[in-house]
Amino acid sequence: MAKNSALDILIELASTQSDEAARRLGVAVRACEDNEQKLAMLMQYRDDYEARFRAGVANGISMAGYRNFQQFLEKLDTAIAGQQKAVDNARQRIENERGQWQSCERKRLSYDTLATRAQALEQRKENKRDQKMMDEYATRLANYKR
Repeated sequence: MAKNSALDILIELASTQSDEAARRLGVAVRACEDNEQKLAMLMQYRDDYEARFRAGVANGISMAGYRNFQQFLEKLDTAIAGQQKAVDNARQRIENERGQWQSCERKRLSYDTLATRAQALEQRKENKRDQKMMDEYATRLANYKR
């Protein structure tokens, strides 16, 4: 019986670890979604700003205005590159967290399988004991009636 309680403790510990890994995976997914939204927003802002820049060039723009537009577009490109790196890092974190969660789940399922096998073995032993008792009872009853 001590083996079953130790196995139950391992199952509970593995379940806790799996739940924690699932929680971390959820946090990583939400962080990635946030980073992707920020990237999309920056890219949309850059496209809008570039359209305004082109309209300004078409309508005539001073050299200082042209230089300001160009510098701001460069800063936006730098911000976009940084945000793309953040998205890439967030996606990598998702993959890492998913791997850890899968590992925890495999461990938990392995312990569950061991527990199921142990319960089945115990049930077979109990069935044999019951059958033996019933056989002994039937034998005694038959001997008693003679």
